Amino acid sequence: MLAELDKFLGKVVVQIINPIILLLAASAFILFLWGVYEFILHAGDEVKRAEGRNAILWGIVGLVIIFGAYGIINIATGAFNIDPIQRGVYSGQQ
Repeated sequence: MLAELDKFLGKVVVQIINPIILLLAASAFILFLWGVYEFILHAGDEVKRAEGRNAILWGIVGLVIIFGAYGIINIATGAFNIDPIQRGVYSGQQ
């Protein structure tokens, strides 16, 4: 029973959590890049610069939160003897 639960949780982490984290990290990075673009392109317009600065800030905040969640998930999976977050197929303990 515990082996099946371990396998199931490992598959959830690999097949659901990993893609969500990757998607959110990519979104935060794109937001950061958009902010840099707005900040540089509209150097003369103070309103657009402020919008760019806010996008940069929130992009960085998003990345910090996402990588923090990634670390917490790895710690939690380690506490329950599940393989840490990884790419590919869950290896599981047989």
